[in-house]
Order: sequence, then structure tokens, then C-alpha cells
Amino acid sequence: MQLGDLEKMVLQYLWQHKSADVKEVYNHFEKIRGGSLNTYQSTLDRLYKKELLARHKVVNAYQYQPKVGRHELIGQLIKSVTNDFVTDDNSLVAAFSSISQDFNEEQLNKLDSLIEAQRLKLAQDK
Repeated sequence: MQLGDLEKMVLQYLWQHKSADVKEVYNHFEKIRGGSLNTYQSTLDRLYKKELLARHKVVNAYQYQPKVGRHELIGQLIKSVTNDFVTDDNSLVAAFSSISQDFNEEQLNKLDSLIEAQRLKLAQDK
């Protein structure tokens, strides 16, 4: 899955504001980057079709909410990129090891805790 810059910005906005209609999104971004109301409507519709947003009609306008959380989406994007380039399981681990060199001690401790929790979950599922 690929996301354009505006799609990323709109997702960030909706994660922060929880819910908005196209006019609220447009009013926010018009001051920052310009564009037409139709541009923002198309962007929201694309995100909805990508199943990243949920929507429901309120009177005559759709109200949009994030359907996936920030961490879930980042995980989906990482998986998508690695599926394009990873040829075996070791490649993914090596790539992750490479980016973890930029982590600070707190981030490494958090990662260690998450890995341990995943190990426990796998052991319970057996």
C-alpha cells in the first residue's frame, strides 16, 4: 500500500481529532497547504476505499474516523515494503536489525519487552 503526502497528513489529522467531515479537514489544511474542497473529498474517499477510514452519514455529509491506528498502519506499511524486497525470513530480521541501530536504550528496552510478550503469546498458542 502506498500513501501520498496529503493522505498521510489527513490521517495524522484524523488520529488527532478522532472524527471530521470534509469541510473541517479542508478548513484545517487550506491555511497550511491550500487545495480545493474536491481535493480533500477525493483524499478522504481514497483513504476510505483503502479501508483506512470509516465513515457514516450525518445529515448530508460523511463524518470520517480512522479505521486503523497509527501503529497498525505503520506495521502494514512495513510489511508491504518488506514483501516487495525480502526474499527470506533472515532478510527481514537483518533489515530490522539495521534500523534498530538508530534506537536509543529506552526504545531497545521497549522492543525487547514487545518481543518477549510475543514469545509468551506464541508459547501459549501452542
